[in-house]
Amino acid sequence: MLSFWPPGRHFWSTCWPGARRRVEPGGEVGEGQDWSKLQSEGISQDQWEVLKGNFAPPRQCGEKGVRKGQRARATDSATMDSGPLSVLTSSTAPYDDQRPGGGRFRRPTAVFEGRRNYTQNLVQSIISSVDLRDRQGCTLVLGSDGRYFSRIALTLVIQMAAANGVGRLVVGQHGLLSTPTVSCIIRKVKAIGGIILTACRHPGGIGGDFGIKFNISNGGPAPEAVTEKIYQISRKLEEFAICPDLNVDLNRLGCQEFDLENKFKPFRVEVIDSVEVYASRLRTIFDFAAIKELLSGPNHLKIRIDTMHGVMGPYVKRIICEDLGAPANSAVNYTPQEDFGGQPPDPNLTNASELVNAMKGGEFGFGAAFDADGDRSMILGENGFFVTPSDSIAVIAANAFCIPYFKRVGIRGYARTMPTSTALDRVAKATKITLYETPTGWNYFANLMDVNKLSVCGDESFGAGSDYIREKDGLWAVLAWLSILAARQQSVQEIVKEHWAKFGRNYYRRFDYEMLDAVMAVSLIRDLHELIAGRDFVGQRFVVGDKVFIVEKAESYEYSDPVDGTVSRNQGLRIAFSNASRIIFQISGASSRTTNLHVYFDNLERDAARLDLEPQVVLAPLVAIALKISGINERLGRTGPNVIT
Repeated sequence: MLSFWPPGRHFWSTCWPGARRRVEPGGEVGEGQDWSKLQSEGISQDQWEVLKGNFAPPRQCGEKGVRKGQRARATDSATMDSGPLSVLTSSTAPYDDQRPGGGRFRRPTAVFEGRRNYTQNLVQSIISSVDLRDRQGCTLVLGSDGRYFSRIALTLVIQMAAANGVGRLVVGQHGLLSTPTVSCIIRKVKAIGGIILTACRHPGGIGGDFGIKFNISNGGPAPEAVTEKIYQISRKLEEFAICPDLNVDLNRLGCQEFDLENKFKPFRVEVIDSVEVYASRLRTIFDFAAIKELLSGPNHLKIRIDTMHGVMGPYVKRIICEDLGAPANSAVNYTPQEDFGGQPPDPNLTNASELVNAMKGGEFGFGAAFDADGDRSMILGENGFFVTPSDSIAVIAANAFCIPYFKRVGIRGYARTMPTSTALDRVAKATKITLYETPTGWNYFANLMDVNKLSVCGDESFGAGSDYIREKDGLWAVLAWLSILAARQQSVQEIVKEHWAKFGRNYYRRFDYEMLDAVMAVSLIRDLHELIAGRDFVGQRFVVGDKVFIVEKAESYEYSDPVDGTVSRNQGLRIAFSNASRIIFQISGASSRTTNLHVYFDNLERDAARLDLEPQVVLAPLVAIALKISGINERLGRTGPNVIT
């Protein structure tokens, strides 16, 4: 019936709770079966109707359409009747928990699978957030990171986009597109926006997470005004539109058109090479010849790139190995898998331990790991030398003119998120370029880029990027580093240590407390806010060993956007000390039941004799202060963080 990934790969099992049978890509589903006999397996009638068929096959642009086949295989059209495809309106009941954050919405996969019309409701709310007159005949981009449940969701988005008046859908082959690629394509084809099926760095598989992200016409994540509109629509939704007989072959490159009833123009789907549009844009930014010499010349740099079984596998194989000449074995874990090989696709020192251990062996001079949708990357040097995300963007900024794009257009501004260390600030000061501090969320950067105020930016969570698109971009960061290595002919460690000697070093760590009880975590933050907002907190002295920390500033961070004046409040609690140290508390990824708490520690050191110490030693006093004033371990029943980065 539906085949999204290359033949021969068992990429999906039927998507309902309790089921364990597998379906061959391109195979037939539902032959001789009856839904009533399968209710005991937890299959809803809606899921059965989607899976069993009656889908119309695609036709090449200009061919005559067909509909309503009795077999699930898309190529079997012998028994199909001609005519336009039906557009149906289906009644539904609203959910009250479909509020996206930062342009994206994430829940356990079981929620999308198990709740009637949950996916349809969210997709309809996203599409309906675009004004009807703008939506009619518009272009929409669609892709996924390949995680479990993407197949069903891709089908639903395609069928609902057609039914809701979208005229043209641009989709990655096999349904795969990285988040940076979606942003790139939106801008190239002037699309109304893009839908990305991803939960970013969160686990995949039946027991993992699934998510839907909406990017607007500038290619960036939907801002708060749009996500709030989506949420308000979802709370009142009573029906959704769908074209249930429409089937697109996502394996086949090219254009497919479908005639729909009551539509004057056919619905057009363009299945594109997932890599080429993005790769072509990167070739205009970086000196591929110089990087190729670095990776394949006589004394080439040995690299190891781990795509963690996410969407970036095809990109790394094509761009890094084929275009830039790195040996094929430079890429590992490059085959996209629905469960990402059973590991969270989160590029940090804990989850990317396979890469860390390989780098510690000394064989490779450069290493990188990507998250599921390709917008984050971790950078490592020889012997496992770890480049913090904050240092990474600061080094890239300080060496920006190693990249041809910035030689041509210059640097308009730098920006970092509030929890990111202040390393970038000193680069901005030295180069006399404006620096912006924003809340966490790439939509804030995109706003600045749209008015030509920003060129290079980064966050505390392995995100970095520039103004050529409106998303963070893991491969952009990797190519930026390779450009610097090619230009300077030094190792990663040498470049970073020279940077510290010139600008000072920010000792920095992030503690992640994951899957906390949401009520308890929010209560902790509320009480901590009351403490730091107290009249006597500023000026308070904390003595830890021979170190004295005096509170200089304490606040709940809020941001006034210099572009549109929007004020974003409650973006994290931050405590600044007189010695340029900071502690930051921030909640993220909140759902109705669980949430994550991030605690950031940032300590600036300028003394040349103290630039090569262990971060955990330098930051121990700040950690002690944070634990004392918050009571995290006692109040949340934890003995420590889940992840330290």
